[in-house]
Amino acid sequence: MDTISSLILIAIGAALINNFVLHYFVGICPFIGVSRRVDMAFGMGCAVTFVISIAALLSWTFTYFILQPGAPLTAWVWRLLQPDATGTVDLSILNYIVYIFVIASSVQLVEMYVRKFFPSLYKSFGVYLPLITTNCAILFACLEIMKHVSADGGAAAWGLHEAMALAFFGGVGFTLAIVIMAGIREELDHCDVPAPLRGAGITLVVAGILSLAFMGFTGVDRGLAEAIRRSPPAAGSPEPGASAPAKPAQRSRP
Repeated sequence: MDTISSLILIAIGAALINNFVLHYFVGICPFIGVSRRVDMAFGMGCAVTFVISIAALLSWTFTYFILQPGAPLTAWVWRLLQPDATGTVDLSILNYIVYIFVIASSVQLVEMYVRKFFPSLYKSFGVYLPLITTNCAILFACLEIMKHVSADGGAAAWGLHEAMALAFFGGVGFTLAIVIMAGIREELDHCDVPAPLRGAGITLVVAGILSLAFMGFTGVDRGLAEAIRRSPPAAGSPEPGASAPAKPAQRSRP
């Protein structure tokens, strides 16, 4: 039950409360550039969700088994090469290089797939599809996973299921934000926007209003965590705060 509740909290936090775009302000480049039409925005959101999920899977695997201090595979190889060596091997300095390589490889897979099966969508993406490689939202997810995998104490370390929940629902939150933005921008084409705000100006204003709207979810994760931790009272037991029923007084015999 604790695992399911933690996954629910991670999913809701990544998709709504701590939305990558509207809370941390990462991934702004495709959020602004590919939010002109809803269909194109939805395609970009699906592509980012796929890439971020694959990158999270590979980054967790590399971090857990190779890169973190005292990783099992690295420690085994080190003991094999240096039987008398003491201490742990720390390859965390290679995190950024490995993550960027993983993200670039995942983007290449997505680009080849979209080019072959959805050529019109590939043309509409333009330069923004290969720019997913430099999308800081994906790198941000990988770094968040690294932070929780390498946490002090084995109980605090994230497993693969928690890393995948953060990545997948972070991509869902990105898709939600960019689709909402695209729908608003399609409606703005029929509005009389003041000349100084046309183009990027009104887009940034709308993005700021969306961020304020998503701030309304602040604190939902804490309330949900308290609700999950609060177990219902057992059958027949008095509710918390309720006093036990008084026993009838026994009269003494003469």
